[in-house]
Amino acid sequence: MPNVKIVTDSLADIPAPILKELDITTIPCVVRFGDHEFHDRVDLFPSEFYQKLRHSPVLPSTSQPAIGVFEDMYRKLSESTNQILAIHTIASLSGIYNASRVAAENVKTARIELIDSRQVTMSLGWLVIQAARAAKDGHSLDEIKQIVEDTKNRVHIIAMLDTLEYAQRGGRLGKGKALVGTLLNVKPLLSVIDGEIMPVENVRTQKRALQRLVEIVLGSGPIQELSVIHAEALDHAKTLREMLAETFPEEHIVMSETGPVLGSHVGPGAVGIAWITGKY
Repeated sequence: MPNVKIVTDSLADIPAPILKELDITTIPCVVRFGDHEFHDRVDLFPSEFYQKLRHSPVLPSTSQPAIGVFEDMYRKLSESTNQILAIHTIASLSGIYNASRVAAENVKTARIELIDSRQVTMSLGWLVIQAARAAKDGHSLDEIKQIVEDTKNRVHIIAMLDTLEYAQRGGRLGKGKALVGTLLNVKPLLSVIDGEIMPVENVRTQKRALQRLVEIVLGSGPIQELSVIHAEALDHAKTLREMLAETFPEEHIVMSETGPVLGSHVGPGAVGIAWITGKY
């Protein structure tokens, strides 16, 4: 029996070398600047996107891939396997999960299962990576689903916004909107809790905000997997990696840059940490 194929969307922010190593299929999300449409990391990469974001007179709009894109991909994958598992970003914040579900129902040549990760960026990415590793080891579709479901309770993310401007303009951060209207120089910390992006606390300075991110992560218990994510904020990401490396092996800290979809809502300068708790 061929290995289970693992699918996700580009909101997972998994670095390209890991995608290739684990044979993960990623469907690119769509971002538009006016009448110009781009596909995440296909014809618009993060560095180009953030330059456009800074200089565009209008905030970009984002959307899920078309159902037909998912359907074509599922049909192609079913030529080499009859078992596919798709793990997607928070279903309540995006139409990605539903588009993938409808496409899966239209494809009869493989068993296609979907999981709503209730996570975003590398907290979604870690679930996908765990699934892909299990697939590579020869686990069945049902076994991989169980691994992901078990891991969902142990995956976390926390992030700092450098500015509230994009969260306010985009209006897509759920209860995170409660942060808008606070002091202009505040550095809000956000997390994903029960599938919602929620405010954690407000910190007065950038330096203290980075310290709080590390304190919260290291205070959560033993860490199994660890990644630092940034939105055109590599210096902040490197600072976090150095701070985390005092406790966690630096060579196992994955560095990731979030792309156009999430970047449209958090803005440049955001930085965060995604991790799985458990024994390393």
